[in-house]
Amino acid sequence: MLYTDEFREQIARLYKSGKAALEIQKEYGISKATIYNWSRKFENTGTFRDESNRSDAENEIIKLRKENKQLKMEVDILKQAALIMAQK
Repeated sequence: MLYTDEFREQIARLYKSGKAALEIQKEYGISKATIYNWSRKFENTGTFRDESNRSDAENEIIKLRKENKQLKMEVDILKQAALIMAQK
C-alpha cells in the first residue's frame, strides 16, 4: 500500500509526541517497524525520500554500480565491434 508523505508525517509526529507505537499500529494498521522507520527518516531529514536518507557510503555504492553497469555495456559493444571487424 502506498502512503502519502502527509500521512507518513502524521504518523511520525504522533509517535514523536509520545503515542505508543503499539497504539498507532492498532489504530492505523501499520507495522511498528514502519512507524519506527518513518519516524527516524522524518526526524533525520524532514523527508521520506530515500535519496535524502542514504548515507554517503550507500550513495557511493549506488554511483559505482551505475558506473559498473555502464562500463559493462561499453565492453560488450566493443567486443561485438571487434567480432564484426575480425570477420571483414
